[in-house]
Amino acid sequence: MSSTGHAVSPVPALAGRSPALKGRVRVPGDKSVSHRALIFGALTIGETRISGLLEGEDVLNTAKACAALGAQVERVGEGEWRVHGVGVGGLRAPEGVLDFGNAGTGSRLMMGMVAGNPITATFDGDASLRRRPMRRILDPLEKMGVEVLQAAEGGRLPLTLRGPQQLVPITYESPVASAQIKSAVLLAGLGAPGETTVIEKEASRDHTERMLTHFGAEVTVEAYGEHGRKVTLKGRPELKPAPIRVPADPSSAAFPLVAALIVAGSEVVIEGMMTNPLRTGLLITLKEMGADIAFENERVEGGESVADIRVHASTLKGVNVPAERAPSMIDEYPVLAVAAAFATGETRMNGLAELRVKESDRLAAVADGLTQAGVAFRIEGDDLIVEGTGAAPGGGTVATHMDHRIAMSFLVMGLATDKPLKVDDISFIATSFPTFLAQMRGLGAVIESEAGAA
Repeated sequence: MSSTGHAVSPVPALAGRSPALKGRVRVPGDKSVSHRALIFGALTIGETRISGLLEGEDVLNTAKACAALGAQVERVGEGEWRVHGVGVGGLRAPEGVLDFGNAGTGSRLMMGMVAGNPITATFDGDASLRRRPMRRILDPLEKMGVEVLQAAEGGRLPLTLRGPQQLVPITYESPVASAQIKSAVLLAGLGAPGETTVIEKEASRDHTERMLTHFGAEVTVEAYGEHGRKVTLKGRPELKPAPIRVPADPSSAAFPLVAALIVAGSEVVIEGMMTNPLRTGLLITLKEMGADIAFENERVEGGESVADIRVHASTLKGVNVPAERAPSMIDEYPVLAVAAAFATGETRMNGLAELRVKESDRLAAVADGLTQAGVAFRIEGDDLIVEGTGAAPGGGTVATHMDHRIAMSFLVMGLATDKPLKVDDISFIATSFPTFLAQMRGLGAVIESEAGAA
């Protein structure tokens, strides 16, 4: 169901054994950076120009929400956008509900954005987003003085927030390594006097800190414990417009990358991919498995490190993936499970509790998909152990549970299984990677879909 209650017809697809994948591809702009570029652009005084923006449904819903809160948001070309901001504390109350569709990042970050303004706003989304936990965002915001006027059971969407006349700055120790929690608190902290601090025991993605600095805010980052960070923001800055070029999304690049590793004879170059060290857990893991992956033309764009990634088909072996690596690759575990199926030996992925609260229960969805593909695995607590044999039978139908990454992961798997692998619905792929089918087919992937879905 869509958030407006209309049924969306599922679009099944079938992936079959493919010839060697060849070519160069630039996947869409990074989703995390795209959301933040729009949000920070709306909080500056003046015009921010964005290039390479991911134009998937999730990001477009964030763009609509920024406009509903008073910013001028204009698309001027493919991936090219202009945002004329209203400044920190300058948002207006929206006339209607802010509908985020499937966008967990957009909805959670914008709760923090709204918190710094004395306005009331209602947040909603589709059936999948309505199931996802929001209490973890609401807890710190309430400590800062935000009122939750109404919410569904368990603090879920739809919910209505009211920002106070003056926020209270806090020091908040996040219960889980989550860039969304950290970002929501820091975005709220923009509107609070004094210093707002977030402490993480495990460092999560740092795009918000980088972008705050890019737009002129005062941010300090210190090490905390063995793997953690302490981030402190000086409140009420005047953010200044600054152009942003969005790098290619490593979470989207993961799909052609793993496809090139498991389809015999493949050689693929992924152009301009973000290589931020807090996002490269998958690359580190695949290299440990024996993947032939090389970085070329390394450079910095918009405050983020990027490179062209050359991938050759490789013979993979099973490895142990430590739990502390999870924050740097949390969205890539489904496609890592696919790579693990084609490795020889056992791959153990430790500490995957966070996968249970993504767009679907991704741990259960991956397990179901592996079953349909005839791959042996087991789950022990929050650990997933895939028993790789170097091949996978395929032949089944994978339930995607309205989850774009499950759909793409198992389509990639089907490119190398003995029998074709079907997924029950690819319509949600558009939330993060609207050009997925076209780009994969351009490399030589054999994927058939109904209704001519792109």
